[in-house]
Amino acid sequence: MRYSAAMLRSMTGYGRGEASSGGVTVLVELRSVNNRFRDLQVRCPREYMALEPRVTQALKDPFRRGRVDCFVRRSVTDGAQVVQVDPVLARQYVQALDELKALVPSLAKEQASLSFVLTQPGVLTVTEAEVDVMREWDIVETALAAAIEDMLQMREAEGAALAEDLRRHLTELRGLTAEVELACDGIHDRLYARLDGRIKRLLGDRVDAGRLAQEAAVLADKADVSEEIARLRSHCDQFREALDGGEEPVGRRLEFLLQELHREVNTIGSKAAEHPVSQRVVDMKSVLERMREQSANVE
Repeated sequence: MRYSAAMLRSMTGYGRGEASSGGVTVLVELRSVNNRFRDLQVRCPREYMALEPRVTQALKDPFRRGRVDCFVRRSVTDGAQVVQVDPVLARQYVQALDELKALVPSLAKEQASLSFVLTQPGVLTVTEAEVDVMREWDIVETALAAAIEDMLQMREAEGAALAEDLRRHLTELRGLTAEVELACDGIHDRLYARLDGRIKRLLGDRVDAGRLAQEAAVLADKADVSEEIARLRSHCDQFREALDGGEEPVGRRLEFLLQELHREVNTIGSKAAEHPVSQRVVDMKSVLERMREQSANVE
């Protein structure tokens, strides 16, 4: 069994495994859904209660995150039940019939048939044969391993699709970052021109050129997003490395990087002094939201 394949996995999946030996058949079904942590829920038949810790331990290595429900079912074809006879109770039924005959003479000729005695409550009892659970562990383990492998294949297939979508969104985010950088080019000159126009409309020619340049520089500094863009690109690089590196589990790292990406985009949005930048910030937030929804399903 391969429990540590270095690739992206989804947290949702289904797996089924079955094994038989000596008239005993064990069916194991696994179902997993999203969860920030690892939550293992094992449901075994009464006979296998002693095996639940072993089943739980076997699930810990292949599944690092997500809620995993494990259902173990047991069926037996040979020797599943044992018929037991209570001879004392049977004699008591016969004795009771004899006493009844003595009290009711008309019943004296009636014979207590064997079939009548056997149908009386408690004379025959059917019980489950005693189960040696430790001898059946090999069957359970085989079925469990098959179910784990089955679910891993499904989670990896979904994980590959998630990774492809996340790479596509990451490329879109990089493109929008480049557009923001381009839109911010020359912002100092544009702010200076707008500020100059406003002041001249208010004050006419009584404008201090030095003071105007100083105020324009302050506004340009407040609107400067070069540091945020640099950090955005760095986080995008780390996000791509996490997708390609196969580090396990990678889901939590992706969630952290998305938080940092959101922070930088929000800062750019708060500094945005021009409509083209604000418009692209909205698009970036939309891309990040789609990435967040998909990365929430990554193990």
